[in-house]
Amino acid sequence: MSRPLIAILRGLTPPEAVDISAVLIDAGIDRIEVPTNSPDPFESIAKIVGAFGDRALIGAGTILSTQQVDQVADVGGKLIVSPNCDSDVIAHTKARGMQSWPGVFTPSEAFTALKAGADGLKLFPGSMAGPSGLQAMRAILPIGTPVFAVGGAGPENFDKWIAASADGFGLGSALYKPNMSPNDVAQRAQAVVAAYDRAVS
Repeated sequence: MSRPLIAILRGLTPPEAVDISAVLIDAGIDRIEVPTNSPDPFESIAKIVGAFGDRALIGAGTILSTQQVDQVADVGGKLIVSPNCDSDVIAHTKARGMQSWPGVFTPSEAFTALKAGADGLKLFPGSMAGPSGLQAMRAILPIGTPVFAVGGAGPENFDKWIAASADGFGLGSALYKPNMSPNDVAQRAQAVVAAYDRAVS
């Protein structure tokens, strides 16, 4: 069963990309983001797409330019996540047929992102907004707007965020840190999925 969880694999290297992604997908996390400030991110994305492109949504995070959007598209990525709201990046992402998840923190940024064509919003940093910040913003967002909380949202507080209307989450160090073994990541992923399933049950 797919869950609205995006694995943020900051620091992932190409040699480990397939093995780490495999354990995440097996655990039920089938949305994978490789931030562009990782070593050779586009090579890692290409490897993951080659192995799992038919059953997972794979792409890049920390996307700041249309050139980076093209680099992701050229290796088969389908997901573009940014820490900020850049209308050019969002529009270009959609023109290339990919999903756009820009980072927003204010209502103005949220509406700018939606107007540019964003598929969903990444509330970032989640730790600064908090569940109460999301709840306040939800009152003015168009009904049905997907919002994922990223930063400060995880297994320990999934329930509070879900109660505040979070649709999903982006998870970094809760799932993966550089030099972790696939077994370590598998254990973390299983624990995160179990915590999410408890929170929504």
